[in-house]
Amino acid sequence: MTHTHLPRLLVRQKITMMVNRFEIFEADPSTGAQGQLVAFAEQKRFAFKEQVTFFTDSSRTRPVFTFKARQVMDFGAGYDIRDEAGTQIGYFKKDFAQSLLQTTFHVEGPGYQGTGKERSMLVALLRRFADLPLPIHFDYVDAAGAPLLSITRKFAVRDQYDVQVADQRVDFRVAAAIAVGMDVLMDR
Repeated sequence: MTHTHLPRLLVRQKITMMVNRFEIFEADPSTGAQGQLVAFAEQKRFAFKEQVTFFTDSSRTRPVFTFKARQVMDFGAGYDIRDEAGTQIGYFKKDFAQSLLQTTFHVEGPGYQGTGKERSMLVALLRRFADLPLPIHFDYVDAAGAPLLSITRKFAVRDQYDVQVADQRVDFRVAAAIAVGMDVLMDR
């Protein structure tokens, strides 16, 4: 599969006793209405969070991309995003120092580097002191401040993420990996 830009994705999470399941759908760019399934992933609960593999569907027969920690058991580890052939297509990392007050991630891909952080400092602080299912909005921008993507966790019974990819250089697999990675790394 070559670089594929999708302007909008919908990531739905289903939490079970032993596994977090993520379904990634293409979404209508203007309405956000759910389209076809483009990836499926499972991450075992209470397991090390060093790797998540995305498949074409829930049969898990054909992997299409993955993200994997460069180092195991390192809170500052970065995550390589690789396509089905094992070629690196992106990278992300949680910035733990900046995340003490406002969760911050760094992202890289072919031709861009950027930073994403929670839009609202108030919501960031409330999340740290109260276990409330607040909507969270992350804005990712490149070094010049131009938008790369935004990820919004909606208030719902199960987590749902609206991922809007403004920059054509951002492969949908990178955007999906970051959305799932944010969820996993924020222990949701």
